[in-house]
Amino acid sequence: MVMAKQLERQVKSLQKRVPFVAQAPEARAVSITGDFTGWSEAGIPLSKGSNGDWLGSLKLAPGEYQYRLRVDGQWQDHAGAQKRVPNPFGGENCVLSVEQ
Repeated sequence: MVMAKQLERQVKSLQKRVPFVAQAPEARAVSITGDFTGWSEAGIPLSKGSNGDWLGSLKLAPGEYQYRLRVDGQWQDHAGAQKRVPNPFGGENCVLSVEQ
């Protein structure tokens, strides 16, 4: 138990804020979800900026994370993703790389 808490503290100390931007000017609601949220449909809600971009900040440790967007309740790719991998549903997941 003590070791688990120490490991959790170490992981949290490595986490960094990662800004995230998605373009969906006509959307009413946008969230990001992935392996860092347990693929919850609610995900992490993004806030709509004045120019129509959706903005948020993720707190993640260095590594690679698979994710997708939920735009008005529908799964959607992130046009700004630089890397993608096949998913078990016949589509692709986007990959977010967090540097050290």
